[in-house]
Amino acid sequence: MAINKLILKLATLLLMTSVLSSGVQVSVVNAQEVEVERKTKRVPTLRSKVYDQLSRAQGLADAGNQAEAFVILDNVKSKASSMNSYELAMMFNFYAFIHYEAENYDQAIAAFENVVQQQPIPETFEQATLFSLAQLHMMRGNYDKTIANIERWEDIQKTLYPSKDIPAKNLVLKAQAMYQKQDYATASKYINAAVLQIETNDLGFQVDEQWYVLQRAVYFELKQPENVKNVLLKLVKNFEAPKYWLQLAGMYGELEQEEKQLAVMEIAEQKSFIATGSDMFNLAQLYYYHQMPYKAAAIMQKAIDVSKLPENERNLTFLAQSWNLAKETEKAIPVMLAAAKLSETGELYAQLGQMYLNMDQWTQAIAASQQAIEKGGLRNEGMSHLVIGLAQFNVGEYNEALTQLAKAQEFDSSRGMAQQWSKFVEGERNQIATYASVGS
Repeated sequence: MAINKLILKLATLLLMTSVLSSGVQVSVVNAQEVEVERKTKRVPTLRSKVYDQLSRAQGLADAGNQAEAFVILDNVKSKASSMNSYELAMMFNFYAFIHYEAENYDQAIAAFENVVQQQPIPETFEQATLFSLAQLHMMRGNYDKTIANIERWEDIQKTLYPSKDIPAKNLVLKAQAMYQKQDYATASKYINAAVLQIETNDLGFQVDEQWYVLQRAVYFELKQPENVKNVLLKLVKNFEAPKYWLQLAGMYGELEQEEKQLAVMEIAEQKSFIATGSDMFNLAQLYYYHQMPYKAAAIMQKAIDVSKLPENERNLTFLAQSWNLAKETEKAIPVMLAAAKLSETGELYAQLGQMYLNMDQWTQAIAASQQAIEKGGLRNEGMSHLVIGLAQFNVGEYNEALTQLAKAQEFDSSRGMAQQWSKFVEGERNQIATYASVGS
């Protein structure tokens, strides 16, 4: 989180003007604020000899000579007893800046705390320091101190400008701290107020992307999927990022609005946002679920062809099933065969046997179903015996067919169908035997 460089770098605009001794200059917008300004504490002058030393330290720090900058600051500090509150505050501000640049955040915090302990100092200076302290405490995971410093900032603001709203940036920082404290309800209150403040302003400002991200995260933790979806709609509208389209599709899925989920995924695909293998697989599943197996197979085939998805059992099985449901059996069979070879069970060989049977490829149906039984692990072994029996019947092997149909009757799931086919096959066999005897 970036620290306010305006304060970290000596508040250059203040130092370059002649108003250092007269306190903060603010715009007078109404009588009440005029009265507040009259009561503002007076701030002592930053003397030129102190300013010169601090400027030297800043120049050295900017040039990367931090050790030399600290030497100068330590020299200034040795004369602290002769310095006024403003000079001391500016000196500690420089310590904080150099420590921050060196990523010594704990030392920077200590120096900033010394800044606000010096009184009187300009309110704007004090506020900016408090905000920097809040940010640093946020970085260090000190969430209660983050909130405490922001609220001290707000107390000053309310005293100076009681009619003004608390700035959105304060609300966001408090929301972040509350989110980290897992106080999601309070975090929601602050982030919602911040977002609303920017969305309803008359100056055309746009809500920062990360504010919406935080708002979405808070709603997610509060288990409010409808609100998560609404925030994602704003993210999709204002920030063209693939992840938001995919997250929006996911939320429609969670809300059981599958048609909208598919529509969003199709738009994302048209925008070339469906780039990973997992996203392509998810889209294929949506197509399959919505009875569009050809599109499911096409995107699965593409994913495999461009090496976004591996040719493993899961992917090949789904691809084969999609081609088969799309009545593209010629494309389905080689894929199913490849998947069956990878499988630890005979289940895919069993499906392959049924596919061959539907294509009137009797020999292949028998071979695949026998492999299924030999490999084992079938959910419904009786169906494979039934397929073999029907295929053998069609090639005229009636006795072998009846043997297989008898085995199919041993399983509850295939017993009824096997009994019907057994009667039919036996009738056909007897009829053929009668024709043969009459002929002879």
